[in-house]
Amino acid sequence: MMKRILITGAAGQLGTILRETLKPHAKELRLSDITEITDLGPNETFVQCDIADGAAVKSLVEGCDGVVHLGGISVEKNFDLIEAANLRGVYNLYEAARQHGQPRIIFASSNHTIGYYRQDERLKHTDPFKPDGLYGVSKIFGEAVASLYHDKFGQESALVRIGSCTPKPENWRMLSTWLSPRDFTSLIMAAFTAPRLGCTVVWGQSANDMGWWDNSHAAFLGWVPQDNSQDFAEEIRRTVPRPGPEDSVAKYQGGVFTDEPIHQS
Repeated sequence: MMKRILITGAAGQLGTILRETLKPHAKELRLSDITEITDLGPNETFVQCDIADGAAVKSLVEGCDGVVHLGGISVEKNFDLIEAANLRGVYNLYEAARQHGQPRIIFASSNHTIGYYRQDERLKHTDPFKPDGLYGVSKIFGEAVASLYHDKFGQESALVRIGSCTPKPENWRMLSTWLSPRDFTSLIMAAFTAPRLGCTVVWGQSANDMGWWDNSHAAFLGWVPQDNSQDFAEEIRRTVPRPGPEDSVAKYQGGVFTDEPIHQS
């Protein structure tokens, strides 16, 4: 059991899920978000924090022995909003970690770093980026910051390119991109406890029969996902209309994000 795990962006959908699943793995979950959280459990504390505020983030990270970084903008927005939360915010986090003993960081990257690949392409972690918007670009920046701090200072990180982390798949695309909360939790703990982590890209997907991404390079972490979207395929076929082959949600790995404009401030 870890002493204190920090979850940034803990008020969001994914943060709310991980509060429950990570609870048995830490004596304390330090929750942080710009939005106040009031329903704290017995081993939870809350620190309200804007991750664009470097001094506040420095204080936030102090005393933590692991960080799950979900904080920031998680959808396509204008550049000013993305810059503050996803560029300045990730820099602030890595600087804070450097100054406080370098706890391992689980960086929530995204499939939107490669969203313009077609769905008939199978990818390795070394394939070039193909972002589908400014949000995806910001996650590429975050991965680059993690790489820099690893090479320059030895900071260890798992760069998890999350597909779709929901209780169950909700549409046809998610049959390929789904990451169950159970599998994400076991991935986080594998990254926190592995003898070595380095700065490793991990595709955030369960053991889906229809998956697009090759995680063989990360086998050294000992992470073996247990869930498979195929268990929900028949339900999707019965309840969700199948999109046309030229619809973005059926054509590109990033789905509808490829339809987004460049939002203006």
